[in-house]
Amino acid sequence: MEEQATLPWRPYAELSDSERVAQAVRFSDSMRTRHSCRAFASTPVPREIIEAALRAAGSAPNGANRQPWHFVVVSSPEAKSTIRVSAEEEERRFYEGRAGRQWLDALWPLGTGPDKPYLETAPWIIIAFAQRWGGRGEGDEEQNYYVTESVGIACGLLLATLHQAGIATLVHTPNPMRFLNRVCGRPAQEKPLMMIVAGHAAADAVIPKRALDKKSLEQITSWL
Repeated sequence: MEEQATLPWRPYAELSDSERVAQAVRFSDSMRTRHSCRAFASTPVPREIIEAALRAAGSAPNGANRQPWHFVVVSSPEAKSTIRVSAEEEERRFYEGRAGRQWLDALWPLGTGPDKPYLETAPWIIIAFAQRWGGRGEGDEEQNYYVTESVGIACGLLLATLHQAGIATLVHTPNPMRFLNRVCGRPAQEKPLMMIVAGHAAADAVIPKRALDKKSLEQITSWL
């Protein structure tokens, strides 16, 4: 088998341990201020910010370096209106019985419901599609690996970048989401995983008190 081509590891900036700790704590403290926003202003957000977030997403670790994702960025009022209509249809079915009582009880403290006006108000909707097949070239039908995990990590980096830029976000996952393939012109073998709404928070935006209730470090970790 042919030997793999390699490049030298590019070292990180030289820092003391105390400087590394400080940087990690600063980033952690910043990310802990991130909350989902459900009331957006129509204030424009520069496309360059969205592009930077997408480049960060594209750098995510992924199975076999297949990069099994495609992001559709929606800004046109017509497309956003179409997405809202279809999403609210599915959400009404969800809240009228599909979800079940236990799920609805869990959502109640967060104040969610079937109406999603922010899908039209916010300047950007980013839709993440997972590609189980395909690759870099036209007609590439090779299998991809760890697809859901890879796309999830990519979306996490995207959200973190937008937060660092001072952009409010909301992850929305209507179920089912196959209408997004039609609206976005994506092939049937791609699976829409999530919509990320991005923009500036409205002046009257609020955070549900329950959203501040986070598990402690001791609850979410084990040290061996």
